Amino acid sequence: MYSAESRIIKARQYFEERDERIRVESLRCTFEGEHSSHVIEYENHVWKCDCEEFLRTFVCAHIMAIEKTLGAGVSPAVKPDVAS
Repeated sequence: MYSAESRIIKARQYFEERDERIRVESLRCTFEGEHSSHVIEYENHVWKCDCEEFLRTFVCAHIMAIEKTLGAGVSPAVKPDVAS
């Protein structure tokens, strides 16, 4: 059986290797912005935020902050291709 110390060591290793080990498949969270709260969703490598900036540009500071927090575990927010 593993000791508490060995579990802590393994957890630290996993944290250090988080960009290689963790892939976020879906996420829904509330982001407390300066002026109001925003709902952020991530599913199938697609980001959504209910703020005005995201509705205009498909990228916002709320999503950028979460991307930075989660690292390589998520795909970057990009403007979707519009079929002609």
